[in-house]
Amino acid sequence: MAALVMLSATVILGLLLPSSMANNVLFGGDRLNTGESLREGNFKFTMMSDCNLMLLDNRQAVSVALWASNTNGLGSNCFARMQTDGNFVIFNDNFNKVWSSNTRGQEGKYILVLQRDGHVVIYSRPIWTIPEDEPMNRKIAMVTKN
Repeated sequence: MAALVMLSATVILGLLLPSSMANNVLFGGDRLNTGESLREGNFKFTMMSDCNLMLLDNRQAVSVALWASNTNGLGSNCFARMQTDGNFVIFNDNFNKVWSSNTRGQEGKYILVLQRDGHVVIYSRPIWTIPEDEPMNRKIAMVTKN
């Protein structure tokens, strides 16, 4: 089932992302440690050493901050974690929560993506898939918009 979810997420995101997703994705349970970044094109989503999580636009000679968690000074060795309940959380060095996306939901499969347009989005399970018994190369996922 996990393979189906990941395959479905890959197909959905294939329209939004380049073929290599390794640098712009956090799966549920993954961490972004101090000094680490997600990168996509000119955008960088990085955990700063002062505990501030920032989205930067590097299209100019000097990086422009598009968003910040405003958690600077709340710890050191902070990390951001994409939890398996859908909540994206920043923890300080004492493992205290200093910021949250407040997107907690049911336990399941979630993925945080830095998209090529600079948006950071949390996705969850597919709404519809071809049945499990279909060959792997024919599985697709479709998302409906309300």
